Amino acid sequence: MSEVGRRERKKAATRASIVAAAHELFLERGFDEVSVREIADRADVSPTTVFAHFPQKEALAFGDEDERHEQLVAAIGGRPPGTSISAALKAHYLAEIAGFGEEPQRQLLALMERTPALVEYAERMWFRHEDALIAAITKEFGLAEPSDEIRFYVRFALQIQLSATRDPDPESTIDAGFRLLDEGWVRVAGG
Repeated sequence: MSEVGRRERKKAATRASIVAAAHELFLERGFDEVSVREIADRADVSPTTVFAHFPQKEALAFGDEDERHEQLVAAIGGRPPGTSISAALKAHYLAEIAGFGEEPQRQLLALMERTPALVEYAERMWFRHEDALIAAITKEFGLAEPSDEIRFYVRFALQIQLSATRDPDPESTIDAGFRLLDEGWVRVAGG
């Protein structure tokens, strides 16, 4: 048991070292100007080790992807009694966006916005959470299979966060997005 724990700790430490090296180099010189070999050298590992932990260079900019996934799913499953799914997601999004204003997240977000490959990767990465959220909501409702409404709700709810991160007033964007999602288009269209 302790061997497994030691191996996992070593793996986590190597991963953290790679992420730290990548972030330092990206912030020093820009994403496109840094090679995986340079990241590996700075982290004192081989390029093969880097790719064992991260499928592609873009993933290095998002070293906390697994944690973000867990937190997003937990926002639904761990919400206080009486709190709607939308309210839980809204609070989660606002807390996450508030964290973007802190160092080094602010610098990494600015780097991402200047790097088209990172913007594209971030969007693809964000929508990887779709199936897990669909499963969490389906379970929450006690259904054997997700409905089309659940699938659309999750897709649109994820899109709200993407839109909000690019808006100078993310809270307003999140409010409008969830209001539309919760009240439905009928009220907006006047039907």
